[in-house]
Amino acid sequence: MSEHEHADGPDPTRVVADADVLAADLLVGGDARRALDALREHSWLTLVASDPLLDDAEAVVSELADDSLAADWRERVEAWREPVEQTPGDHPGLASAHAGGAAHLLSFDERLTSAAGGANLKGHVDVSVRTPRAFAAVFRPERLWPEVGEGTYPGPDRDPRG
Repeated sequence: MSEHEHADGPDPTRVVADADVLAADLLVGGDARRALDALREHSWLTLVASDPLLDDAEAVVSELADDSLAADWRERVEAWREPVEQTPGDHPGLASAHAGGAAHLLSFDERLTSAAGGANLKGHVDVSVRTPRAFAAVFRPERLWPEVGEGTYPGPDRDPRG
């Protein structure tokens, strides 16, 4: 069990975004941005990512945009994410979720988001894999707050563009 897992499973305040989702957040917006804005708006929610995961996302941004934007993005995301170690050769998103005790993995990869993918993951890593659209549709910080915080839900405490 990782240091961030609860006795009853992974930490619901910890989220991994696969490289494709991180790149889409920056370059496209849409569902990826809506999903990750929930994390950026709440200091008590954590983006978990290994260096290889960020390497993959940076390579996508560099290929689709340019090296300068990719470097600027990397610097910004390095300051935001909580780093975790991963075994070389492991899938960066899954490895980050496992090492970081994350309850959620956001991905566009149908091999992970399909019912068959979920069945294949059972027993290996305890994580809910969803597309950014599905995550944004169901994830509500105000509903999670009573499980992780005290008192009344305080609302967002950060500017997602800050």
